[in-house]
Amino acid sequence: MNLFLLFLGYLFGSFPSGYLAGKIIKGIDIRSLGSGSTGATNVLRHIGKRAAISVFLIDVLKGTLSILLAKHFQLNDSWQVAIGLSTLIGHIWPIWLNWKGGKAVATGLGIFLGLSWQVGIATLGVFILIITFFKIVSLASVIAALSLPLIMFLSFENSTLSLPYLIISILAMTLVIWRHRENIIRLINGKEPRIGQSK
Repeated sequence: MNLFLLFLGYLFGSFPSGYLAGKIIKGIDIRSLGSGSTGATNVLRHIGKRAAISVFLIDVLKGTLSILLAKHFQLNDSWQVAIGLSTLIGHIWPIWLNWKGGKAVATGLGIFLGLSWQVGIATLGVFILIITFFKIVSLASVIAALSLPLIMFLSFENSTLSLPYLIISILAMTLVIWRHRENIIRLINGKEPRIGQSK
């Protein structure tokens, strides 16, 4: 059962919501435009706000459902984390799209909402705060990712620290930063577009 749920988590993550939005709404392959990502930000720039919101919510739901399913079957913390990581991998490297997917932000949020809703909400709060002031999605994503392990650590300050939860927070942070490496270079060079600007 555990291995089946691990595989199911990957399938959840690899559901190509952004790609389907591009094909259904505009008949385009979203991977051929902008950043090449199938995530909500690229969908926002090239398809529209409503499609981007739908993709974002579906991608969050993919992560949350995989964790809730693991918890339903009373899997321990290590297996919950393994299934969450499998979902994240599916989102970044979906089998259906020649291993070219999203940047792990929305699905990562969903995973942490499932593992610890307090950590998920706090991380989302950091993201919203940064995007409100700077209007740059990649900057908000990177800073939220950097804050994640600290938020996870602080959430266990008065109780037993779940080491697997802390480990996945560090892995998720690393994956998000790695997926945003080109954005980080543009941020350093002052060339990263704000919301409403084209690349």
